[in-house]
Amino acid sequence: MSYADPNGPMSVPPEPAGLLLAPVRAARFPVRGAALAARTSPPYDVIDDDERARLWARDEHNVVRLILPGDDYLGAAATLNDWLASGVLRRDEKPSLYICEEEQDGHVQRGLIGAVALADPSAGIILPHENTMAGPVADRLALTRATRANLEPIFLLYAGGGETSRIVAATVATAPAVETTTEDGVTHRLWPVDDPAVLTAIAADLLPRRAVIADGHHRYATYRQYQAQRHADGDGSGPWDFGLAFLVDATVSGPKVHAIHRSIAGLPLAEATRLATGAFTVRPLAGPDSANLGSPGSSSSHSGPTDDLAGRLLAELATAGRDGHAFILTDGVSAYLLTAPAADLLTRSLPADRSAAFRRLDVTVAHLALIVDVWGLADTVDVVDYHHDAPAAIAAARTSGGTALLLNPTPVADVTAVAEAGERMPRKSTLFTPKPRTGLLLRPLDA
Repeated sequence: MSYADPNGPMSVPPEPAGLLLAPVRAARFPVRGAALAARTSPPYDVIDDDERARLWARDEHNVVRLILPGDDYLGAAATLNDWLASGVLRRDEKPSLYICEEEQDGHVQRGLIGAVALADPSAGIILPHENTMAGPVADRLALTRATRANLEPIFLLYAGGGETSRIVAATVATAPAVETTTEDGVTHRLWPVDDPAVLTAIAADLLPRRAVIADGHHRYATYRQYQAQRHADGDGSGPWDFGLAFLVDATVSGPKVHAIHRSIAGLPLAEATRLATGAFTVRPLAGPDSANLGSPGSSSSHSGPTDDLAGRLLAELATAGRDGHAFILTDGVSAYLLTAPAADLLTRSLPADRSAAFRRLDVTVAHLALIVDVWGLADTVDVVDYHHDAPAAIAAARTSGGTALLLNPTPVADVTAVAEAGERMPRKSTLFTPKPRTGLLLRPLDA
């Protein structure tokens, strides 16, 4: 892909006419199967220190050496350049879109990886649904400036069912160019698409559509800041006007949606339920006694009785949630179901100037009505902790003597409705899986 500079120094970033996913000359590891899996990683923001060390040691060419280099951004750039020069990473000859299929436990997600044209959220083309924090954006921006590369894609959802989806469905019936199964049990397959006629058909189908950011809000903010800097530096239009993205048709082969649960270390369950009584309908749930749950200091594997308890509570929660807002509070020994929040509670705690889509979210009621209003707590990260699975939230509550707050997943349609209203959901509202695997495709930012 080549670019001209029509604007000269201090140019203004262009605004695309619609949803544009451009082909890229990706850099890829020229290995297959288990060898490729060993060089990939989860996205940077779900890797803790122990996982980083394990991935770092697993393979001398694991991509974690690029995406999580500590403060050594120049070291990451040198490593990337060395891998490209030595053939550890190889650039594809032709610019392509890459059909990507992810399969796990019978669930199949399919989409396209390419370079999405960057747009201001106000343009209504690429819609965020969560706010960002300055720290992660500054970190990703420093890494991008040093490496001059998009090292991992953002995750976008759109409502399709058109020609692009038909092309994807036809292509995945053929043998993939790349296939590997990573240790989390996800099988990843890639098909490069470089036929000009097919690329033209995809572009025409996508242009009038819009996408919602499912995962990668900080990376998208980084894309736009890097774009602005390059234009401010007089570099004009270029590959920095696009960012690496995985675009999935949520209506045909979209992700699984999971809740992100909460725990509050400083709030004993007895106090949490006492305060909630009257504001909600509170019903005690039967559960195993504490002797069957193991000790509060049990390991983070959450195996055995804690998993059993979580499964029973989530099933109860899903049933209750069919009729309206529902939450479960538990300390790992006792559990209570909260339903039917009082009308006056919702009136005073949910801002009237926000959209109906925002106000009807379970996660909105959990934060603004329950945590802030009923419990009188600050809605901050040092008060409320977040967990990607219910056993982890229950284990945290048991260890701290606090309360786990379990939620139902937010439907994709509700996420989209909030984004289309130009609003943001409370942080850590929804987890989409499987996530794009880092290391399958990298995008050096050169002409």
